[in-house]
Amino acid sequence: MTVEEAARLLLAREDEKTDGPPLTDEWSDLDLETAYRIQDETLRLRLARGETLIGVKLGLTSRAKQQRMNVASPLTAWLTDAMVLPAGVPVPMDRLIHPRAEPEIVVTLGRDLEGPGVTAATALGAVEHVFAGIEIIDSRYADFRFTLPDVVADNASSGAFVTGPVARGVEGFDLSLEACSLEVDGTVVGTATGAAVQGHPAEAIALAANDLGRRGRRLRAGWIVLTGGMMDAVAVVKDSTVSASFSSLGRVVVGG
Repeated sequence: MTVEEAARLLLAREDEKTDGPPLTDEWSDLDLETAYRIQDETLRLRLARGETLIGVKLGLTSRAKQQRMNVASPLTAWLTDAMVLPAGVPVPMDRLIHPRAEPEIVVTLGRDLEGPGVTAATALGAVEHVFAGIEIIDSRYADFRFTLPDVVADNASSGAFVTGPVARGVEGFDLSLEACSLEVDGTVVGTATGAAVQGHPAEAIALAANDLGRRGRRLRAGWIVLTGGMMDAVAVVKDSTVSASFSSLGRVVVGG
């Protein structure tokens, strides 16, 4: 299988709402460098069909997520405008395979960040606004079974995301202490703080900038960054409501 063939396969699974075995079942020596080339080729195909690049997402930044997915390293992936879910609308179950929801701290950038050498302090200084968010992850692999190269190739299980109405600056605001409670149909299923994301969400932003720098790219001013799930994701089912309540950033709600 070539990079282009793998990208077209994953995008076709997404479009057709089907899943299948991970790439590494047949491509046993798939490495991270090649997996990112597949991810970039998938982005090229998305842009060619009219989507717009709007930012990046971090994946597997919390220990809970790493343990669940049996991987040890965070990763980066692309966001396009087709992934934006307007507030208050149901999760688009008709275009997702097996959606799961996880709360995230979301930022927009006021200036470019280019690695290598970006620190958390530098990354924090580039943040323009901070929002509450819920990401709806999905996977083109059956039963969410994959290795790290597989999930990198699959754009870090991207699906959709929604942000809350409260926008804050970072002055006098410790993102590592921002608390979140996740509820499904009114029942609390998890709690966490921003410290669950690499110790501080700014560390995740710096990681993304440095990762992109190694690939000859940069984080751009105006981009959205999903800093990573604060806790394990929960399944989204039809007619169910998932909400995330943050201590300073308000509440975000999505329906199944």
